[in-house]
Amino acid sequence: MIVYCLALGVIAGVLAGLFGIGGGIIIVPSLLVLFSWQGFEEHLVMVMAVATSLATIVVTSIASIHAHWRLGNIEWPIVQKMAPMVFIGAVIGAWVAHYISGQMLKVFFAFFLIYVGLNLLRSSVGGERRWRLIGMPYSIGGGIIGLLSSSLGIGGGTLTVPYLVYMQRPMPVAVGVSSACGLPIAVASSISYIVLGWGITESMSGFLGYIYLPAFVGVIVTSVLFAPIGAKMATKLPVKRLQQCFSVLLLLVGIRLLV
Repeated sequence: MIVYCLALGVIAGVLAGLFGIGGGIIIVPSLLVLFSWQGFEEHLVMVMAVATSLATIVVTSIASIHAHWRLGNIEWPIVQKMAPMVFIGAVIGAWVAHYISGQMLKVFFAFFLIYVGLNLLRSSVGGERRWRLIGMPYSIGGGIIGLLSSSLGIGGGTLTVPYLVYMQRPMPVAVGVSSACGLPIAVASSISYIVLGWGITESMSGFLGYIYLPAFVGVIVTSVLFAPIGAKMATKLPVKRLQQCFSVLLLLVGIRLLV
């Protein structure tokens, strides 16, 4: 299991730095397979994978934020507008995932990813902000991103990056801001999943609420080392090529969720 989680951390770290996505779209399905091998209760496997994924994103996001901050990719005024609502939305999203079946939400999310991916393939990158209302678009967008990300166990980049590109921010800035906004999502969600799972997994070894600590440690050991590598790749790759790669990633994730 340790080797499995270490390899998973390498992939998650590179994706976090390169696309600002926290690696959750890789970690969640991978942990579903791992937890099934471990023989965990079937009805808890999904929420355990989501919770553990978000816990790893806390550490990965910090490493990614530091790397993008050094590279000058983070516009902090945007982060200040989005972060509070991202946090609130993430708390609500964890409660939604705990109490309500997420199947319909996943289907909606899958179609949304496919729609965004196709549009990003056709769109151009860069330019000035399209909306200049004082904080309102970013606040609303942050709340929705936090809710959906917490429900699905992702760091928010699959929503934050295309949202910021639509707002006419350059791709490296969109990735940097996405990394910064992924931290409040992960922190709020992790705390919520610990509280929600506290009495449910107390008889199971290795759990803190819904978070499976052995998998958490295995993933973060390598993810924090490889997140800066992904961040450097984000600044060196051509902007259009980076956008195309991210678009293909969104399409693949959407198709995976549907099937």
